Amino acid sequence: MAEHGKVLGEKRRSLILGWLKESDEPRSGTILAQKMNVSRQAIVQDISLLKAKGEPIIATSRGYVYYVDSGESSKFSRVIAVSHTLEETATELYTLVDHGVSVRNVMVEHPIYGDMTGSLMIKSRLDADTFLSELNESGASLLSRLTAGIHLHTIEADTENQLDKASQALKNKGILLE
Repeated sequence: MAEHGKVLGEKRRSLILGWLKESDEPRSGTILAQKMNVSRQAIVQDISLLKAKGEPIIATSRGYVYYVDSGESSKFSRVIAVSHTLEETATELYTLVDHGVSVRNVMVEHPIYGDMTGSLMIKSRLDADTFLSELNESGASLLSRLTAGIHLHTIEADTENQLDKASQALKNKGILLE
């Protein structure tokens, strides 16, 4: 019977991997669990096993994403240092996406654990609204709370000019650190 469960698990992980690879949008663990008729915890375990096998799956606030960085991206990227209050989070995110900039992640330096990174993959106001809503509903804290509001973002855009203008807009709002 255990062998049968192993086969079912491998087949389920194969299906999950296929769905993630073909999707341009994040797939939530809840939706994947419903599709597979298993618990969300089973999906979390499946994703962990896929990651352990080297699959580039990123967990975002909106769901799981299969992310391959070929290194040949035509996008421009940079890391920016910012600081703001919880209330200014929406201002920061909207400012970036309104300039055509995607927010790939957030990074903080923890005194014990060292560098900590959280995947965001925020590309639009809708993505930002979803993130902010989930932040509010979950009662979770921003990573930047660990560092008195100071954090880094990897941002990317189609042009260097978009990155420059977004950075300047954050500077004008007192959010960008220099």
